[in-house]
Formats: sequence, C-alpha cells, structure tokens
Amino acid sequence: MAQGTTKGLKAKSQSGGRKKTGQTKKGKRVVPPKDKQRIQERSHQKSLSSKINNSIEKQMVQAASAGKLTIMRGAGEVDAGAGKGKGKA
Repeated sequence: MAQGTTKGLKAKSQSGGRKKTGQTKKGKRVVPPKDKQRIQERSHQKSLSSKINNSIEKQMVQAASAGKLTIMRGAGEVDAGAGKGKGKA
C-alpha cells in the first residue's frame, strides 16, 4: 500500500510560472532602421524626446519647490470651458 502512488496528490509545480510562448507582447512593434539616414533620424528623435522629458521634469520640480502642486489653467482654457455646464436639456 505504501509503495504505490497515492491518488489525488500532485507534485509541487515550480514557482515563478512559465513564459507564454504563443502570445505576443503588448506594446508598439518597432523595426530598427537599416540605412544611415533613418538611423540618424531615429537617434535625433530620441535625443529630442529625452530633452523634452527632462525639461518637463525640471519644470515640475520647480513648481513643487514653489509650493503645493495644483492644476493650473491658462486664461484661454477657462473661457473655453465656461459653457460646459450648459448643454442640451
């Protein structure tokens, strides 16, 4: 009786899970450029976007150091959003 396998008991599975090989990953698919001009354009685009992100982060740090963070609207946005409450009845 003790020599046979017991019914209903399963061996422990490995922790961590398995990779899903049949499914594609989420996100944008990007094929790296081959010719020199496209490579140069891509690197230029990356540098510009990183500069923009850095400047936005610096502006946020300056705003945070000035006082508490609030969402501020420009003068043009307040006028444009003034009639939002009045709609079709």
